[in-house]
Amino acid sequence: MLPQRLIAMAAAFLIASAGAALAVSGQPTNWQLGLQTAATPVMEDVVWFHTFLLYLIAAIAAFVLLLLIIVIIRFNARANPVPSKTTHNTPIEVIWTVVPVIILVAIAIPSFRLLFLQTTIPPADLTVKATGQQWFWEYDYPDNKLHITSVMLKDNELKGDQPRLLSVDNELVVPVDKVVRVQVTAEATGVIHAFAVPSFGIKIDAVPGRLNETWFRALREGMYYGQCSELCGKDHAFMPIAIRVVSEKDYAAWLEGAKKKFGYDSGAATTVAAAK
Repeated sequence: MLPQRLIAMAAAFLIASAGAALAVSGQPTNWQLGLQTAATPVMEDVVWFHTFLLYLIAAIAAFVLLLLIIVIIRFNARANPVPSKTTHNTPIEVIWTVVPVIILVAIAIPSFRLLFLQTTIPPADLTVKATGQQWFWEYDYPDNKLHITSVMLKDNELKGDQPRLLSVDNELVVPVDKVVRVQVTAEATGVIHAFAVPSFGIKIDAVPGRLNETWFRALREGMYYGQCSELCGKDHAFMPIAIRVVSEKDYAAWLEGAKKKFGYDSGAATTVAAAK
């Protein structure tokens, strides 16, 4: 009875954990198993490829385990006192050469397709420049002449259900279902950072003196969180990325207010060079 109860409790726990992970999009959850819920076409492909590899690796591991069991049972000293002196088997050698090649090709095709999708930026509806500082992020909207500084909120500054170590004072705001090109760099005298948002399937280095690019198209409104993913110094763990995806109408309303608060011409920020 006890093992059955333990199994039932474990199953209930796993179901609850999976439900919590699905219910909260854009951030990690307690006891989460697997990847965060996909919020972009790229991340959907990443999740599919991850699942495909998981099943493939499990099948290979099970096959190898089966072979080991067969060898242990059939070819031990008691069951097989006179060992075989076979040194060559052409069919088996052909199989163990051809089959791995087929498996690698089956992995390579979707892998290259995913890499092409990640690195080929479609025509952008919006361009944002993310600059890694020590230790926070700055965002520029070159088409709208906005410059935003995004700093992590301290514990005593959190409101409501804002997650600890992920919430910021000024979020990066983008419209839903629009292609957002993200140009990523770091301050000229700084260190290397990495701009990563798991739900979007993006991760790219922010290197001083270099402009890297990535993109995403968020399929749903909501809050999505990421973090610097390159060990960059003493406050590496305290420079989160918070992206709020809103409707086009809400984005237009936010943009009007942001121009007054963060615009280059409003006096709220110093004009910066916008790279296109």
